[in-house]
Amino acid sequence: GQRDILLKDRLGGMVFSRAEPKFKQDIVKLLKEAGDVVAMTGDGVNDAPALKMADIGIAMGITGTEVAKEASDFVLADDNFSTIVGAVEEGRSIYDNMRAFIRYMISSNVGEVMSIFFVAALGLPEGMVPVQLLWVNLVTDGPPATALGFNKADPDIMQKPPRDRNESLISKWVLFRYIVVGLYVGFATVGAFASWYMHGVGSDKFLGFLDLSKDGHTSVTFQQLMNWEKCDPATNQFVVDGETYKFQANSWTAGDLT
Repeated sequence: GQRDILLKDRLGGMVFSRAEPKFKQDIVKLLKEAGDVVAMTGDGVNDAPALKMADIGIAMGITGTEVAKEASDFVLADDNFSTIVGAVEEGRSIYDNMRAFIRYMISSNVGEVMSIFFVAALGLPEGMVPVQLLWVNLVTDGPPATALGFNKADPDIMQKPPRDRNESLISKWVLFRYIVVGLYVGFATVGAFASWYMHGVGSDKFLGFLDLSKDGHTSVTFQQLMNWEKCDPATNQFVVDGETYKFQANSWTAGDLT
């Protein structure tokens, strides 16, 4: 009967007085069996078994005994219970920032990997050389992700209910969503690269207003790309619509058409 009363009324708060060490252990055990995360505070030798059994054992730093401190997970240096509230708030903030950091890195790196994959799958030249990949990882990934780790806690963070202890850092839905975002980024990046690659010197402005001819690279049209396999290996020449082109590769560009 006492077990049922404890499990029924535990959320409303209950007071136990003159509890023996065994009773404290039983209370902690019952609450843990009910699926609760149990925090135990104590300062004496008789509190040590329950402090050790609890999910979070908190010993008093000023009045606590050495036995209680050794059995606990951390020591409350100022013996002020309001410090526990501040620690919980800081822990929630760290968790949220860590989750934001990981989500950002997943979404950005999936897009980067997909960009490289699509370029290789479509037979296009390298969309990003190693130095550019290094720049992306060091500059556009690192600092923004690091900044997310220093976000201040939300004003209502302590009004939010505790999360489930079995909740994963990245859920299946979140992972799926960021994979989709990565695929979109990969398609968009490769599309922009292909548009730049096929609209250059001697071509009209892309979409009527975007000039892609100022980088010194020669344009390669999609039709020319489709006819590369017809290039004569002896002369490096191929014919498109009756016009003869010669392909010359060099170390600075993907190729040059003359």
